[in-house]
Amino acid sequence: MANDLFHHAVRKELESDGWKITADPYKVKILGVQYDVDLGAEKLLAAERMNEKIAVEIKSFVGASFIYEFHAALGQYLNYEIGIEVKEPDRLLVLAVPENVYITYFGIEAIRIAVDKFDIKILVFDPMTETVSKWIK
Repeated sequence: MANDLFHHAVRKELESDGWKITADPYKVKILGVQYDVDLGAEKLLAAERMNEKIAVEIKSFVGASFIYEFHAALGQYLNYEIGIEVKEPDRLLVLAVPENVYITYFGIEAIRIAVDKFDIKILVFDPMTETVSKWIK
């Protein structure tokens, strides 16, 4: 399966920020269900730094409908979070979002409410400079 459009940029930034990539992709199997994150063009990336462990779901949101893609990302995020909680409860799931998408759409009230309700952790990145703009936990 193909990597997400920004997979390389996010991976490079995590590594330059001191994260060690431990799995690419990070696969989760729970109760007989395999969450193979290679759904479409997405990859789940696992990394750890000191005592912190994260799994990063990278989304580009380049399709015709942001809302459709957000719904798909939210569904994936919630399923992956369940699997990760069972497999490795000390690993935190993070949604990586391009900075322009975050600025344009994540201020919309309905999106903010969903992010807050489901306590979605977000890594905002600039794909051009391959840097993380902010971590929202």
